[in-house]
Amino acid sequence: MVKSTSSTGGSSSKLASPTPEDEEKLREAAKAEITYPDKMDHKEIVLRSSSESATGQERKDEWAFNFDRVFEPNSTQSEVFEEISQLAQSCTDGYNVCVFAYGQTGSGKSFTMEGGSTESNAGMIPRAVEQVFRVSDELKSKGWIYKMEGQFLEIYNETINDLLGKGEFDKKKHEIKHDKSGRTTVTDVNIIPLTSANQVRSLLALAQSRRTVASTLMNERSSRSHSVFTLRILGENAMTGESCEGSLNLVDLAGSERLEKSGAGNDKDRLKETQSINKSLSALGDVIAALGEKGEGKGDKHIPYRNSKLTYLLQNSLSGNSKTLMVLNLSPLAYHLNESLCSLRFATKVNNTTIGTAKKQIKNPS
Repeated sequence: MVKSTSSTGGSSSKLASPTPEDEEKLREAAKAEITYPDKMDHKEIVLRSSSESATGQERKDEWAFNFDRVFEPNSTQSEVFEEISQLAQSCTDGYNVCVFAYGQTGSGKSFTMEGGSTESNAGMIPRAVEQVFRVSDELKSKGWIYKMEGQFLEIYNETINDLLGKGEFDKKKHEIKHDKSGRTTVTDVNIIPLTSANQVRSLLALAQSRRTVASTLMNERSSRSHSVFTLRILGENAMTGESCEGSLNLVDLAGSERLEKSGAGNDKDRLKETQSINKSLSALGDVIAALGEKGEGKGDKHIPYRNSKLTYLLQNSLSGNSKTLMVLNLSPLAYHLNESLCSLRFATKVNNTTIGTAKKQIKNPS
């Protein structure tokens, strides 16, 4: 509901609220011109913009992008998950899997990953966990028995917080450790044994209540941190003597907007947050680019995992022998067109990068 107040001669009068039809027109006018020309495979998205120059001439711009799959605004959570479901369940086969949600603040990343309170709008995390439990149950007939555990971490200003901890965020210094077998651990964090998919929903609610939120111009209740939900799965087959270990990392990245859009310039805390976010997102881009060069056979390329806590935490799930997918969320508003273009260009770089061939983490009986 939009209300406008004008003041004349010391008295104020309220203008009538717009009719529903007018409100719909205002909403439509505020939207960016985004079209989806590929009606068969849903792989293309086109953004258009028109502006007037100082001389009064109209200038029109058009940008077209192609991805593995483009979801239109009326797409459901179920349709999005269908696209990643096979990838998510491959952790039961001993793969390390990483799914990112990337985009500016307020574009819907957290809704995509965590979802809402109903079954129909459940996000990628609860759906992925349900899928893994369902598949592991089906594999019992083939001799496989699985143990699962979960952790949920936040990276805020290059500091790791445990979202499943007790009370206020503790002052412990959480350290990231990688062992030779490819397992990543973080010191002094709560790792919860998972026995059912429903259990994960209550963990999500706990984590959300603890997650660092702050007010920005982009979104009044905006998450200013990356969150990383990790499902680790250990499988043993009594019939064959095989064992496997996989992990599924579901990552809700902090908003990718530039400083002037975030409203951070006049606030030291917000400035530090935004600079830290942008540094870690840049480090993520650098790691993906370096992996791409290595994948093209350009020598023993150094991969700068240590340039941020995010990339170092996810080192074993970003390396060439893992499976990685990025979900890009876009704002539909014309006001956010430049941010959307920045996000689309970043996603295009990621999409054009081949990081290697995924390998199972599986042991055969000796």
